[in-house]
Amino acid sequence: MSNLSHPDSTRAILFPGQGSQFVGMARDLFENETVARDMFEIASERMGRDLMALCAEGPQEALNATDVCQPAIFVASLAAVKVIENSGGASHLEARATAGLSLGEYSALVYSGAIRFEDALDVVIARGKAMQEACDKTAGTMASILGLDLQTVREAVSEASDAGIVAVANVNAATQIVISGEKAAVEVASEKAREKGARRVIPLEVAGAYHSPLMASATETLKPILADLQIGEPEIPFYANVSGARVSDPEEIRDGLIRQVESSVLWEPTLRLLIEDGVAEVLEPGPGKVVAGLVRQVDRSIPTRSVLAKDSIEELLEGTPS
Repeated sequence: MSNLSHPDSTRAILFPGQGSQFVGMARDLFENETVARDMFEIASERMGRDLMALCAEGPQEALNATDVCQPAIFVASLAAVKVIENSGGASHLEARATAGLSLGEYSALVYSGAIRFEDALDVVIARGKAMQEACDKTAGTMASILGLDLQTVREAVSEASDAGIVAVANVNAATQIVISGEKAAVEVASEKAREKGARRVIPLEVAGAYHSPLMASATETLKPILADLQIGEPEIPFYANVSGARVSDPEEIRDGLIRQVESSVLWEPTLRLLIEDGVAEVLEPGPGKVVAGLVRQVDRSIPTRSVLAKDSIEELLEGTPS
C-alpha cells in the first residue's frame, strides 16, 4: 500500500489510535467507494460481525468496545489512504516518515509496505479481543495529568505503588501525561500529582488500563500471533512507540509490537524526533483529529490535516487549505 518515500518530502503520515472512533465514521467512503467497501467487507467477514453497520449506525457503546473500535479505526484509516491513492492523489501520500498512535502503528506499517493489509487486520482483530478480555479480567482505569513534566509524573506514580499497579501509559506532550492501572492506585497517583502542582487531572472513560501491566494477558495472547506475522523492511521510515525512534529491522518492529501493549507510548518524543528529521507537515488519515491536536501541542507551526470523509479527501486533492 506504500508509496516510496521521497527525499524531498517534508510530510509525515501519522495514524490515529483507539478513542478516535465515532458513529458515522467512513460511512460515505464505503457507500461510495468500492475499494473502501471491499476493505470493510473483508473485515466484517473475518470478525463475524457487520463492521460497516457498527461504524455507520453504532450504537456508540458497541463501537467503543475494544474488540470493535480497533479494527474499525484500522480499516477506516487505510480505506482513506486507498481512496486518496485511487483518486489520483498519490503525491499527497509521498512522505518522509510514518508512525501511529498505539493501534495506529499497524496502519502505519501497512502504509509503509512492511505488512500486508489482510495480515495486519487479523492481528488487529486478535489484539482487540485480547485487550478486551484483559479489561474484563481486572478493573482498571486511566487518567490524564496536565501541567507536570514526565519526571514529576513518574514520581507521583512511584509514590502510589503501595496502592496497587499504576504506570505511565502515554507521553502525549511535554506536560500531558496519561497514567494507567488499578483504580485505587490511579486515584492515589492522581492525588499525588495534584499535590505536586498538576494543573488538571482528568479521569478518562475507558474500558481498562491500556499500556500498563494489567494488559499482560493480552501480550501473552499476541506473542504467538505476532511471531507468525510476516514483516518486511518499511519502504517509508517508520518510528516506533516504545522507543520513540526510527526502526527498520523487521524483528525489532515485531518486538515493539509485542512490547507496546504494556509499554508507554512515547508519542511526544516521537514527534520531536520526526521534526528533527525534517518533518514539516502532517497528514492524518482516519477518524478524529487527535493526532493533529497532539502535533500542535508539540509545534504549532507545523500544518496538519485530518482526512476521512469524502469531502475532506476531495479538499485535499483540490489543494484546499484545511
